[in-house]
Amino acid sequence: MRLRILQLIAKQTFLNLYRSAGTKWLIGLYNVLLIVALLSAYLTILEQNHTVEYYSEEVRERWEKNPDKHPHRMAHYGYVAFRQKYPLSFFDYGMDSYLGNAVFLEAHRQNTINFSAASLSNGLLRFGELSAALILQLLVPLLIFFWGFSLIASEREKGTLRLLLAQGTSWSEVILGRTLGLFFLSLSLLLPIILITLLFLIFHPFTSQITDVLLSFGVLSLGYLIYLFIISLIAVWGSAMAKTAKTALIRLIACWLFFTLILPKLAQVAGQVSFPTPSRIEFNTTVEEELIKQGDSHNPDDPHYKSLKDSLLRTHQVSSTKDLPFNYSGFIMREGERLSTETFRRHQLQLMESYEKQQNIIRWTAALNPYIAIKNLSMALSGTNFPVYKHFQAQTEAYRYHLAQTMNELQINHVSNKISSSADKKAQLSQQYWRDFPDFQYQFLPFKQKIQDELLSLLSLLLWLTGLIFLAFFSTNNLKAF
Repeated sequence: MRLRILQLIAKQTFLNLYRSAGTKWLIGLYNVLLIVALLSAYLTILEQNHTVEYYSEEVRERWEKNPDKHPHRMAHYGYVAFRQKYPLSFFDYGMDSYLGNAVFLEAHRQNTINFSAASLSNGLLRFGELSAALILQLLVPLLIFFWGFSLIASEREKGTLRLLLAQGTSWSEVILGRTLGLFFLSLSLLLPIILITLLFLIFHPFTSQITDVLLSFGVLSLGYLIYLFIISLIAVWGSAMAKTAKTALIRLIACWLFFTLILPKLAQVAGQVSFPTPSRIEFNTTVEEELIKQGDSHNPDDPHYKSLKDSLLRTHQVSSTKDLPFNYSGFIMREGERLSTETFRRHQLQLMESYEKQQNIIRWTAALNPYIAIKNLSMALSGTNFPVYKHFQAQTEAYRYHLAQTMNELQINHVSNKISSSADKKAQLSQQYWRDFPDFQYQFLPFKQKIQDELLSLLSLLLWLTGLIFLAFFSTNNLKAF
């Protein structure tokens, strides 16, 4: 293949398309749409992060200002943890609007993560949110198909394709040259938004783990470059396979509908049917029934905890819990917290495994669908996919359990057994203990983990790229110039 020929064909394709007045208007319109979507999302994320920061400080201040009191009361007073937005989330909303942002943490109970944007908005959100990622994934490919459907088919109809091939130009050079010209034109939409995104990241006031964020941005940019090249190659190949430009346009639109609407919906339905999940009420009822069977740590006559009490009395050779060398009530609370947490986590793990299996069905379709591949990769690197929610949930649950058990340990070690009521002043501990307890610090999902989660999507894009280039090189024998 001759690079000079490729360069000439690519340049000629680019200039012919770009000189059209309609093309310039479309490029301008799409760029305005992309910039507006990116800017509005960026400002929204800044506002949300400011809100999270404000209420996080307020929660911490109120926690530390709690007066001296019984530690178990502090365990029930609880804490509120907030999820801060990932710096790149303004590029791709993903599932972020449907995932909760705050959770109340308290002893003996695992609350759900609430206050998602979807729960606080009207029904219009179900139609989706306009983001830079959505435009690049859905609308730009449609524009590329519109630009590319006639690149070869129309030349075949006019008879100029036969002249081009008769001069010694190979089919591979024609297809790849046209593809490069179309791809370079699509960069007029991608490159500006990549540069603006980079500027927003540089000046993002909440940017932490900067290396992780920049790595995510780099791979994200590479993914979209590959995606647009794949779409360009599909457009040109579709034009080469069709006898007329009209046939090429119909086939490419059908291809767009299949990749972006039909196949994703079929994969979603297949996942839900293959791995059904319980509703929230069913899940909570199942957990509650098992907890009831385990026993109630607040009921001194409960059979399970009565057996535990008898065992403690025999071990320490005393006749009453008041003679134990530690606070018996705190010990029981610690045991109850351990059992209830183990039960909840076991059921939660089963639920998350079902969700993961559903997601895997969609993820595996990335091998057949470049749209699914870039969508999954984009959400992961932007920090707006389901694993981000799981990561936040795991952190809040670990913090909740640590808080509850720390309060129980304080009761065990510092409250006397002879205290009859938690309201007794002798049962109250200094507020310094609350101040010493660490604040909740949300850690973003690391870059390495995001890549591992969506390695299949990245490999699928590379596979599509390699396969289409192989077709352009070695599968042109059946193509005809007339």
